[in-house]
Amino acid sequence: MYRVFESLDALVTVVEEARGVPMTANCVVPRGDVLELLDDVREALPGELDDAQDVLDRRDEVLSEAEREAEEARSSAEADAEQMLADARAEAERTISAAREEAEQMVAQARHEAERAIAEGRRQYAELTDRARDEADRLAHAGRAAHDRYVADGQAEQARLVSQTDVVHAANSEAARIVDAADAEADRLRRECDSYVDAKLAEFEDALTKALRTVSRGRSQLWRGGSPGGMSSGAPNGRSGTGMDLID
Repeated sequence: MYRVFESLDALVTVVEEARGVPMTANCVVPRGDVLELLDDVREALPGELDDAQDVLDRRDEVLSEAEREAEEARSSAEADAEQMLADARAEAERTISAAREEAEQMVAQARHEAERAIAEGRRQYAELTDRARDEADRLAHAGRAAHDRYVADGQAEQARLVSQTDVVHAANSEAARIVDAADAEADRLRRECDSYVDAKLAEFEDALTKALRTVSRGRSQLWRGGSPGGMSSGAPNGRSGTGMDLID
């Protein structure tokens, strides 16, 4: 086809450059050059026309082949898409199952840890309570013994002083002082006993508070992470979400 175009361009050039005939629109062209160019065009055209006709004849076949390949590609793409979708669903189910098992394990572990913490807190509470009660009984007994001893000493001193008429007034004053001192000592011992018991109970309360805070924080972390099945992580069954629910 390029040969035909070149020959035609050369023929046009020959005509344009040909010497014109005066007083007419005709021109004088070299016959040999023009015939040679026309022969080139004649030789090139049949082959190009045959190629063009072959393309036209095979058009339907090419279109059919293209449609068949397109249909095969579409079918293959649909099969690949279905396989990918099935694989994705299987992977999602495996992921959900693994997440559900892990969540159940975490909940069971949290429950076990909470029960252990509560049992330990109750044991410490019982020990501290018994120890505080024993210490209070000891201090109270010591206070009562000291009080009785001071009262007895005061009464003896009072009796001794009463027997002496010249120091009766001083004896009464000393007896009152001794009795007041005994009462003050008894009050002091009672206050020390109460302070000791209160300190021990405060220590136990702080230990229980820390344990309950730890349990509550663990449960809150579980609820914020989301429960299996995509449900909200709110406190179940109307619970408050604190460690006191575990004690209840």
